[in-house]
Amino acid sequence: MVTIRLTRRGGKKEPFYHVVVTDSRKRQGGTALESVGFYNPVARGKETVLRLDIAKIDAWLKTGAKASDRVAALVKEYRAQAGVPVAA
Repeated sequence: MVTIRLTRRGGKKEPFYHVVVTDSRKRQGGTALESVGFYNPVARGKETVLRLDIAKIDAWLKTGAKASDRVAALVKEYRAQAGVPVAA
């Protein structure tokens, strides 16, 4: 099964997550099919906290990919901030 999930990067006590599309059987830091955004929970100043490619995410979801709980919440938050409508 294909999943859309977070993979952690960054240093100690400085988390940075990539939002990736990957096979659910692969390990968390393994190779990804596609990168569709990032999430920076400790952004400072004018740094971007969340950037997602909603078009790519919607395309993967239509083909049967399943988003993790955290990614689904981030997508919902991103849509509310950007005013992007939910795909039908």
